[in-house]
Amino acid sequence: MKKIALIGKPNVGKSSLFNRIAKERNAITSEVSGTTRDVKSIEVLINETAAILLDTGGLDDSTTLFATVRDKSLQAARDSDIILFMVDGKMLPDDEDKKIFFQLQKMGKEIALVVNKIDNDKQQEEIGWEFTSFGAKNIFFLSVSHNRGTRKLISWIDSKLPKEEKELPQLSEDDDFSLEDMIAAQDMTEAIKEEQSNEIKIAIIGRVNVGKSSLLNALVGEERSVVSDVAGTTIDPVDEQLVYEDKVFTFVDTAGIRRRGKIEGIEKFALNRTQAMLENADIALLVLDASEDFKELDERIANLVDKFELGCIIVLNKWDEAQHDYKESVQLVRDRFKFLAYAPVITVSALNKKRVHKIHDIIIQVYKNYTFRIPTSKLNEILKRTNKKHQLPSDHGKITKIYFVAQFDIKPPRIALIMNRPKSLHFSYKRYLINQLREYFDFSGTPLILEAKKKKSDEDFD
Repeated sequence: MKKIALIGKPNVGKSSLFNRIAKERNAITSEVSGTTRDVKSIEVLINETAAILLDTGGLDDSTTLFATVRDKSLQAARDSDIILFMVDGKMLPDDEDKKIFFQLQKMGKEIALVVNKIDNDKQQEEIGWEFTSFGAKNIFFLSVSHNRGTRKLISWIDSKLPKEEKELPQLSEDDDFSLEDMIAAQDMTEAIKEEQSNEIKIAIIGRVNVGKSSLLNALVGEERSVVSDVAGTTIDPVDEQLVYEDKVFTFVDTAGIRRRGKIEGIEKFALNRTQAMLENADIALLVLDASEDFKELDERIANLVDKFELGCIIVLNKWDEAQHDYKESVQLVRDRFKFLAYAPVITVSALNKKRVHKIHDIIIQVYKNYTFRIPTSKLNEILKRTNKKHQLPSDHGKITKIYFVAQFDIKPPRIALIMNRPKSLHFSYKRYLINQLREYFDFSGTPLILEAKKKKSDEDFD
């Protein structure tokens, strides 16, 4: 799949064009210079051809942090097949713009000069000739905010992408497909799709500056995410993929979360985006700082795992600076995060890459548990045993019965308890059943959801 990199100085409209091509608001846009700091990638369709679109940070080396961003942006250009160099059409081109463009030209890629913020033909006539000094073979004048000129640019990109010839199935006059055959084939296709799906979506969450970006870099084995001592360096969630044991790990390094009173400006967008990412995630890596005491905010962030019913691995980072030994640290975690008692705990030093590799195998196991299905016969056999150990309490003298149980969903496993009086099921008995299931099966890393449901018949069996 070909890669398309959006390159340019800060605030020229790269993220807006990224969103326009992706046809969704995926990158955060802002008037604040330097909003995009990491290289963000997404699979897009250019007409009918799939490609990878890269949104890079602005080319600015005024600070150490922005110099790092610049290096990553230029590396993304080197790794891409097509470069879109964007400039601000409301400003005259300067020598620095030309220097960058000539540097990109030398990479030998397909390249286009994209002049943004040109709102009308008159403006293009007045200033357009200024940009001919770049000597660009392909130049496009557009206004992303007004969706002016973007279609021509997308057509040019499409012309540079390889096209696959698709063979259509040949049907003879003797072929006879009934509606039932078509439905059965469709059902089979959906089942195969579900079975063959091997992507695991993993969100890395935690307070600002606990080492989430360092952890992402260590997990994927490359410096993909900008690491800095400046709290809040990551604003836009960063997606990176890694193939491990026939599974595709999609990591999302989400923005660090602050106390609500300290969230301001574009970080509000980042917080909303983080929660949107969690809605689509399978597993959360909850990153905690082992070098200091846990905070109330750590608990609030951990509650997001519970809210979105995610598989979870607790990562104690900065272990080389840990305040307590392993046994005491784990006990502190268990005492503070009782609602995540099912989550395994691993100690790492992301910056030094110590023990980070073990997380890959834990992710595989947690995902297996997160998608595990228990046969109905096995579930009902366990129900009989648990009832013998501890009988279901009555409801004010009236007999309460569970007729049978069945798992009806995964991610996480959801089990229906078909009862005569579902509202009478006490939370303590539900917790007992969950604990019993955890004894029979390895559900480490995943929540278990039990839902009491009324039998379809309206009759009560006393």
